[in-house]
Amino acid sequence: MSAVYLQKKGLRRGKKWFSPLSLALLFTLISITVSAQNSASESSFTARLFNIEAPVNETFRFQTTLKNNANKIQVYELSAEAPKGWRLVFKARGSQVTSINLEPGKSESINVEVKPAHDAAPEKYIFPIEAKSENDSMKLELEAVVEGAYDIELTTPSGRLSGEITEGKNTEIHLKVINTGSLPLNEITLTSNTPSKWEVSFSPSELEELEPGKSADVIATLSVPNKTLAGDYVSKFTAKNSDSTSTATYRVTVKTSLLSGGIGILIILIAVGFVYVLIRKFGRR
Repeated sequence: MSAVYLQKKGLRRGKKWFSPLSLALLFTLISITVSAQNSASESSFTARLFNIEAPVNETFRFQTTLKNNANKIQVYELSAEAPKGWRLVFKARGSQVTSINLEPGKSESINVEVKPAHDAAPEKYIFPIEAKSENDSMKLELEAVVEGAYDIELTTPSGRLSGEITEGKNTEIHLKVINTGSLPLNEITLTSNTPSKWEVSFSPSELEELEPGKSADVIATLSVPNKTLAGDYVSKFTAKNSDSTSTATYRVTVKTSLLSGGIGILIILIAVGFVYVLIRKFGRR
């Protein structure tokens, strides 16, 4: 749909030129397409949507059209003023561009991709973009409305996700729950997935509220049953609520206790001694 441009005419005092129906039609047309036009050449720079709402971790994608109505080829330089920490690029025909070469009467579709800063607060951001040539200078104002985002991370204070334990013993694993989103997290529960007969308890087992950017320490007490074979085992700890979830995979190396090891060595020695006695006894016959 092409853009609609209205030229203001002289008005006589006291005379009404627009009926309520005309005003409604005017606002409807303006809301469909936002445009910038150069009065000398009538070249245009339009956007079908100028306001997009999305979470902070998504890319805002605007579709614009640049048309050269001059009587000669023009090279349009593309520029933008984005908020600090944001990334804005122009793309045409699948490639990132900074300028467009247009012949007379031709138009080009240009995608404007905007990536918000990771810590962008939930609000509306306005950034002007410009298409400028030797004869034309056209600007558009695009709006990105950042929604609040829920995100959570479960890790350890040191970032290390491995440890050792002796079979039949308990060990404390220090965990850290971090709110990496831009909205508060409520009623965060902690759960575990461990090998059979292993037990885990959390302190605390639930976090009532965690503000954005904040963290909370949690201790997971892991119990390994007796007679667990030595080796590496994987346990998974999960922090979640109704809006977000995060799982940390923790590798546990189980070692045999000294008592169990001593008993095993004693059994081996007894077995060797028994074989030796048998050889001595029956080897003489």
